[in-house]
Amino acid sequence: MDLHNDQLGARELFQAQSHIYKHAFSFANSMSLSCAVQLGIPDIIHNHKKPISLPDLVSSLQLPPSKTNSLHRIMSLLIHLGFFATMKIDPNHGDQEGYVLTPSSKLLIKSEMANLSPFVQAMVDPVLVTPWQFLGDWFRSNEETAFETAHGVAMWEFCDKNPKFNNIFNEAMGSDSRMMSLVVRDCEAVFGGLNSLVDVGGGTGINARIISEAFPGIKCTVFDLPHVVENLPEEKNLNYVGGNMFQSFPSADAIFFKCVLHNWSDENCVKILKRCREAIPSKEDGGKVIIIDMVVDGDRDEHDIAETKLVFDILMMVLVTGRERSEKEWEKIFLEAGFSHYKITPIFGLRSLIEIYP
Repeated sequence: MDLHNDQLGARELFQAQSHIYKHAFSFANSMSLSCAVQLGIPDIIHNHKKPISLPDLVSSLQLPPSKTNSLHRIMSLLIHLGFFATMKIDPNHGDQEGYVLTPSSKLLIKSEMANLSPFVQAMVDPVLVTPWQFLGDWFRSNEETAFETAHGVAMWEFCDKNPKFNNIFNEAMGSDSRMMSLVVRDCEAVFGGLNSLVDVGGGTGINARIISEAFPGIKCTVFDLPHVVENLPEEKNLNYVGGNMFQSFPSADAIFFKCVLHNWSDENCVKILKRCREAIPSKEDGGKVIIIDMVVDGDRDEHDIAETKLVFDILMMVLVTGRERSEKEWEKIFLEAGFSHYKITPIFGLRSLIEIYP
């Protein structure tokens, strides 16, 4: 190669090599994180109540002593990635350091309400990883998704036929939904005036339960496919209805979607939202649709958040037929579905709370 013609010196090319290798091996980051979750490392550190030394961590995990150096190497990577940190075990006696949690690993403690361990484990499950290996083949095929290219059926059909994976996936979505409990009480202006709400695709009712506990005056209905909600017991201010969101919704003051519409194409989102308009009252009478989903804004989002949203967009392309959307793309869908205006509040980290009105 003539480096002078390309105006790249050895330094730039080796930096480029490092960049390529970093991303080619980025799966090692997620697999190492999953390993830590599988072993229960965040829980062990949490229960230790103080910085834990490497030997004590090995002992608490009941690992063979021969794995001590290997665990040290895994922890070194996860420290570099910000999932753990080190500090002196006893500042007054020597320099021995131990492992401590960071805000990220505190979200991986299985005994806590906000626990994303099931989400981490599900995202590296072979069922969800395999479609990525078919992504290039999918571009040259006629299947709707790379998931279908890999597994022969669409994702939702696969879930119906594979109860074990379906449970893993539902646990992951449930763990993500529990994060809503951190801020829902701050949403008085959104939920406070409602008498009734339908949680679409609400599964076993985690979202609806969080909302009804924060706002006891709301009668919540979980609306999902019949086989999902059958035999689920009704609770105070919470009941379950089976149906198809492409056909009709139970009537309510508000229809609620958390991470549902990003699974679907623009055309299908318009169809769904038109059905919503039929089920809610006018804006003057308090009717609205509440959506929690990502709003992509590459100009304003911090770099890591922007990258995560872009990855989620590709994830939706690989697994289902949906996408993550910018504000303009959301607005186009809302107007086509017959809604007059909307309000976006970025309150859920990666995701925003969107209210749309007839």
